[in-house]
Amino acid sequence: MTGRGTRARLDYKWKVLASVVFGAFMVILDTTAVNVAFRALQTEYAARVSDAQWVISLYVLSLGIATPLAGFLADRFGIKRTYLAGLGIFVAGSLLCGLAPKLWMLVAARAIQGLGGGIAVPLGSAQLLRAFPAHEQGRALGIFGMAVVFAPATGPLLGGALVDLGLWRWIFFINVPIGLLGVMLGRRFLREEPGRVHGMDWPGLVTEVIGFGAILYAASIAELRGWTSPDVLMWFAIGAAGLIAFVLVELFVAREPLLDLRLYRRRTFLLASLVGYVTVIALFGAEFLLPVYLQAVRGRAALDAGLILLPMAIAAGIATPVAGRLYDHIGPRPLMVAGFSLLVINTWQFARLDGHTPIPWIILLLLVRGTALGLTVQTTFVAALSVVVGPALARGAALVNATRNVMQSIGVAILATVLATGFSPATRALHHAVAGRGGGVCESRLADTVEGAPGEPRAGSAVSRVAAPPGFTAEALAQACDESVAGFTRAYRLTFFAALGSLLLATMLPGWPGPWRGRTSYVTVAEVNP
Repeated sequence: MTGRGTRARLDYKWKVLASVVFGAFMVILDTTAVNVAFRALQTEYAARVSDAQWVISLYVLSLGIATPLAGFLADRFGIKRTYLAGLGIFVAGSLLCGLAPKLWMLVAARAIQGLGGGIAVPLGSAQLLRAFPAHEQGRALGIFGMAVVFAPATGPLLGGALVDLGLWRWIFFINVPIGLLGVMLGRRFLREEPGRVHGMDWPGLVTEVIGFGAILYAASIAELRGWTSPDVLMWFAIGAAGLIAFVLVELFVAREPLLDLRLYRRRTFLLASLVGYVTVIALFGAEFLLPVYLQAVRGRAALDAGLILLPMAIAAGIATPVAGRLYDHIGPRPLMVAGFSLLVINTWQFARLDGHTPIPWIILLLLVRGTALGLTVQTTFVAALSVVVGPALARGAALVNATRNVMQSIGVAILATVLATGFSPATRALHHAVAGRGGGVCESRLADTVEGAPGEPRAGSAVSRVAAPPGFTAEALAQACDESVAGFTRAYRLTFFAALGSLLLATMLPGWPGPWRGRTSYVTVAEVNP
């Protein structure tokens, strides 16, 4: 009897993994794929940049606002039902995005997408932790993490290919069959657990929407308008006030809080969360900075940029499940120390890129970066949740994901600002002009002149055939190239120091050479023998 029960339980854990991996991959893939299609969307709807930006901004806002609700809704209505509802909402939003005839309809559909994705992703990982025994949870989240680290790099590749083919709407349509398959598998394989919460934390909901929403919105407009502009400062102030009120409500007022902030009292949860913020910024920062460098500076097409980034995804996809298996035996500390040591060295090397760095060298650096991220991204997540047990898992996963969303948005906004700091008006104009001709400012510089004649491509150049845009001199191109490279140096140096700080924090996490028993010290008998 015991053998049959154990076998059934072992079978169930793999069914859960197969069911929930679709949601995470689809949501994260869509986040980066749409970024590549931004100019195509702007052209399709004849929209200003400030209007088209809402296609990206409102999705991030909706995702960030919905994520804290995931744990509460799972406790209220049951984790299976809530997860499938979130996945279904995302699929419906994807279909509406692909069909949208007007820009405002696309923006509204993106908000629906974000709502569904914000609910589905944290509940997928929470169900994995419930289904796998304590000594295999690193392995489970390692395999699940392949979707988390592979999707961001696959997004630009898929988006670039579809944009180049004139099929940008399929960035959204492709989610429909994938999502429906995920819903079908979830309905068949996942087990329902009855809800246990009967009241709604309305003060927490209101303050959460204000706090997270305002912070995310301020981050989305900061690079465009400047961090000291009145609008940005006002929204950051509103967000800070909202988050302070939210913390007070959750700690002292709410009987059933949306997010269990008391988890930060646990040292491992706090340290792993802090280190995790840097890994997320490093991952999505690379997905933001490298495509800009490859396209704006080096003149590569969107699809080419995606192909160059692909080795990072492959390396991360290989390293993540390996890290998961090792985590179960040695704990997070050695994995985090090794991963952040690689990330520190690698980020410093990225800070030394110039306008003519060989692409094969960049690919090698991306392979190293992917390995480092594979060792750290999911390891920080599972380490934080290693001290969370029972029904609190859904809320713990929601808390980690919600705060990561905020830090990711703020981090990318800061990197974008640092990148653009020091750009002269002429350089900004030249970036726009060169982009319209399919080139990059440094590659155009190499192909700028023949016998000093501006605008003529140099004969026999194997680097670029892009001529200098009319009205710009060789000196302007040289200045733009130098300013652009200096911007990337500043941005990567910032992430270097952040990674260095996280390396020091990682040494304080549990694991080898100290004792490590995973969640065995925390799980209850009910979890071990459900």
